[in-house]
Amino acid sequence: MKNKKLRSLSVITLAALLSVAAVGCSNSQVGSEDAAATTKPATSTVTAGSAPTAVSTATSTTKVSTSELFSDRDLKQSADLATATTMKLVSNQDVTLNKEGIYVLSGEVDNVTVVIDAADDAKVQIVLDGVSITNEDSPAIYVKGADKVFVTTTGSKNHMEVSGSYVADGETNLDAVIFSKADMTLNGTGTLDIVSKSGNGISSKDDLKITGGVYTIQSSADAIEANDAILINDGTITINSAKDGLHSENDEDASKGYIYIEGGTLKINAADDAIRGNSFVQIDGGIINIESSEEGIEANSIKINDGQITLYAKNDGINASSKVNSDVVIEVNGGTIHVKMASGDTDAFDSNGNLYINGGTIDVEAVSAFDADGTAQLNGGNVTVNGEKITQITQSRGGGGRGGAGGGMGTRK
Repeated sequence: MKNKKLRSLSVITLAALLSVAAVGCSNSQVGSEDAAATTKPATSTVTAGSAPTAVSTATSTTKVSTSELFSDRDLKQSADLATATTMKLVSNQDVTLNKEGIYVLSGEVDNVTVVIDAADDAKVQIVLDGVSITNEDSPAIYVKGADKVFVTTTGSKNHMEVSGSYVADGETNLDAVIFSKADMTLNGTGTLDIVSKSGNGISSKDDLKITGGVYTIQSSADAIEANDAILINDGTITINSAKDGLHSENDEDASKGYIYIEGGTLKINAADDAIRGNSFVQIDGGIINIESSEEGIEANSIKINDGQITLYAKNDGINASSKVNSDVVIEVNGGTIHVKMASGDTDAFDSNGNLYINGGTIDVEAVSAFDADGTAQLNGGNVTVNGEKITQITQSRGGGGRGGAGGGMGTRK
């Protein structure tokens, strides 16, 4: 197969090729702008565009409001196709979408990159209706410019794969099958399989949201990566990653680089961290099954309010360590959590700062259940370690809490 660069082949522009076709109308109506965000009951609020605050106290049980995090358009699982543009992809011909609109793509092709290069205020929706793209060295979807891009699957099977190493686009280091410089939302009712032999599965330099659809991602690097945030509302996501499963990190803004999960089903096998947020990870719901990992969940601070979490880790199960500031904490207020650890010098819950268990049902299988360099408190919940219920975490090792067989487990009953 010949080596393909984005600019080496003829680019089929929107004006030259695409024709507007009426292809039917779905039940969901999507306009050119995001609709108003859905309203959720909450006792605290988040300013539009800001991240939910992961502030931890020994008695905090309040969930942050997330009404500004997902818009109506994010949550709709189909598009208004009445004025959509339809297109059948052709092998060895890149396609550039340079105007706001909805585009329905289909076709089984090789060496094709769908490039979105629109205005800074443009919202572009790509509807995948039976698409298979296999490239050697370029992303299947490359968002160079837009305000926001939606990738929506119909009730169809879709596949995207990059078989070799990625070729840079000028100063832009492309590294994913789907690569975006703008905010991106993935949703829909179909499936999308992603294979990245030498890089990430999906990368966004801004926010990356998943609100629907079925995804299978195999990657040699991170499966899902974003600079600003990864936000998951729904969907079924299966990950096999040679590095991290979910990874969000921002070197320039300490308030960003976070992961928020409030729904969906995740199944993760990761060679490194399964879920890694640099600033914080907050889980308000969903089903998370971490089948294998070096560390299960890691961030500067971790807050779990709800959800069903099952994880296996070889090093630390749930780990908080200083990455962006000194507010290092693990706080559990609810949910059902089962942590099973590998043998050796491992900790199920390991905080380099404070550790608060305020609620939830927690079942730990480990030599060491709890380890904290600061305060470690069991204020509520139902906690079982190696088959025995405990009522407090004892202090040891210079003020930290250490739990496990023979490791200062605390009061049992």
